[in-house]
Amino acid sequence: MRGALAVLALLTAPAALAADIGSWSGGAGLSYSTGDYGTGRSTSIWTVPFMLRYDNAPWALKLTLPWYEISGDSSVVPGLGSVDRSRRRGGGSITGFGDLTIAATNSSYYDSASRTGIDFTGKVKLPTGEEDKGLTSGSTDFTALAEVYKGFDRLTLFGGLGYTVFVGGNFSLRNAVVYSLGGKQALDARDSVGLSFDGRTRVADGAGEQRELMLFWMRTIDRSMKVQAYFLRGFADGSPDWGVGASFMHAF
Repeated sequence: MRGALAVLALLTAPAALAADIGSWSGGAGLSYSTGDYGTGRSTSIWTVPFMLRYDNAPWALKLTLPWYEISGDSSVVPGLGSVDRSRRRGGGSITGFGDLTIAATNSSYYDSASRTGIDFTGKVKLPTGEEDKGLTSGSTDFTALAEVYKGFDRLTLFGGLGYTVFVGGNFSLRNAVVYSLGGKQALDARDSVGLSFDGRTRVADGAGEQRELMLFWMRTIDRSMKVQAYFLRGFADGSPDWGVGASFMHAF
């Protein structure tokens, strides 16, 4: 029920904001990941994220609602890894919507001469997932993130540092530091490739840290359409062993 309400909120957001300025875009993706998350048993996750974005410089607002199909250990919660090993899903798989994430980014500073910029992002993850299926931690998560980037010819380097606070929920989660570091190389006017390393500190006893290396490709098809694909390799128990995915965004 909460997943259905979140879908409704996602689809009606343009009318709710009631703003006839800026630009809207929407999209979806498909990803697959697998890993044992330190449990000794493989867990596979299919994810279909639905995305809605509103841009009105210097602000950008993005809503993301994922749909999951999960097979494996029931202690694995999407986005957290294994957090409660007393639970076991048994055979088969579960499907359903996960938690709705709302993110607002402000492009606070950019110097065109040095091609250096700073963005600040605030995120709220609402516990809209189906608790009886283990698709949510039940907590409301607040994340503050600062990101710095600098351009060198066709290369852009970037790094970010943030902090997540978990409020309420079904588990005793502790606040975590999140970080990222990487770069993106433009191949031509349409295509670019990049590499990023992302991580998060441990969020619960028995849960591993997250450390992930991602290789990605982005293409601008035209002014209204962008696509992206990636390959991910995990290096900690809180991350999948590997994953692949693709997504698109279309302006309207």
